[in-house]
Amino acid sequence: MNILTSKIDYQVGDKTHQAYLAYDESINAPVPGVLIVHEWWGVNDYIIERAHQLAELGYVALAIDMYGNGSIATNTDEAGSMMTGVLDNMDQGSAALRAGYQLLLDQALVDQEKTAAIGYCFGGAMVLHMARIGLPLSAVASFHGALGSFHQAEPGSIQPRILVCHGEADSMVTMDDLTSLKAEMDAAGADYEVNLYVGAKHGFSNPGADENAGKYGIDVGYNAEADQASWQVMQSLFNKVF
Repeated sequence: MNILTSKIDYQVGDKTHQAYLAYDESINAPVPGVLIVHEWWGVNDYIIERAHQLAELGYVALAIDMYGNGSIATNTDEAGSMMTGVLDNMDQGSAALRAGYQLLLDQALVDQEKTAAIGYCFGGAMVLHMARIGLPLSAVASFHGALGSFHQAEPGSIQPRILVCHGEADSMVTMDDLTSLKAEMDAAGADYEVNLYVGAKHGFSNPGADENAGKYGIDVGYNAEADQASWQVMQSLFNKVF
């Protein structure tokens, strides 16, 4: 298998953003497309690796850039500042998500009727937001994502099936947050599934989480079992919806 990759510049308003595209060169007819939304760091090596893994599964993978200019944070202060810049202006954030989704649809090898979005931490919040604002995805999957809502979904308006993979020991996104999400999804009539991983902390899917915990003093940690289990349940969801 040979994975082809490229960086694609695209516009969100007057700002240039840079996405990362990956797919198997043997694809010769449209296949499902999966959009990836990054952690608060930006489209770094971890997110690029996830794009490659999705491409190896036979999907067209597109990691979109929520910050612009392909910006990648080098420390938690930068990451927090860039993330807050999006969260404080979710009209612009929504525009960035819509532009990224359109870029996915614009790829000739993407089956426009079969699309999904996955996200990590900050990105998990963003893909849930895509579902809440009614984007016609087949599925969204949030991995240790923030669960609070920036948009109250109308009953029946959430189109994708939703997968939430959450660490039971996550001190940043609490079990109370998860309870609130469930109530919100029930009220909206969403088709959703929650997978809870005992002992897993925030960032459980990222092999670099332990290093970040030591370097920056943040309560994150890698959990190989939760990482593998959540990736498998995502694949199972995709197999159902695609």
